[in-house]
Amino acid sequence: MADESERNEATEIVDGKVETVEVSKHPEATIPETDLSLADIERGRSHPVRWAVYAAAVLVAIIAPYWYGRALAVNDTAWLTMHLDAFTPQGMAFLSWTVTLTAIAMLGVAIVDSGRWIWRILFAIGLAAEQFVAGVALLRLDFWYSTYVVYGESATIANAANLGIIAAGFGVAVFAVIWVGLLVVIRKESPLNVLTRSWASFILFFAIEAAALLVVMFGGLLTTVAA
Repeated sequence: MADESERNEATEIVDGKVETVEVSKHPEATIPETDLSLADIERGRSHPVRWAVYAAAVLVAIIAPYWYGRALAVNDTAWLTMHLDAFTPQGMAFLSWTVTLTAIAMLGVAIVDSGRWIWRILFAIGLAAEQFVAGVALLRLDFWYSTYVVYGESATIANAANLGIIAAGFGVAVFAVIWVGLLVVIRKESPLNVLTRSWASFILFFAIEAAALLVVMFGGLLTTVAA
């Protein structure tokens, strides 16, 4: 048995009782000494150039695809209409909803798993795809007027694309309100706190998004904007 003087002990609260427990001791430092401060270390990990390039890429992903899609809609309307007619309104709404949902989901995963750049890259790609669809569909608050001017009787497909994007955005807004409400209402020690876990939040998010899509596809909105 080791001598009492060699034992390293500490007083802790275990199951509501004060007890003396053994803790490991390190006679030699396991972390090398350094003159760097915490601020220096964090500054070294920040990679400002990388973030600046990424911010510029996201900005391009927002502007360029929308501009290109809108240019196609205005300048190559007949060619674009011929290809869009391959979709049903429900199919186009599902496609635009899926593209938008993918971009939003990648952003959420990038926030949760912030150590990996792959999610940020996938978010930028998904954002570019969503913006292209929005440009082709001439997305704006009163999109049904502009789509009718450009596409005429074929505006139904473009309107469906806009409704898919709007449904995904509306689903995000509803999820944000519910999730913040859960954080405020549910106590930390409550069993219901499991609803605020990342996996439960993602399930709730996708459930709300699916409900928003079903409302668009089967709630009569596609017929309303086509009227």
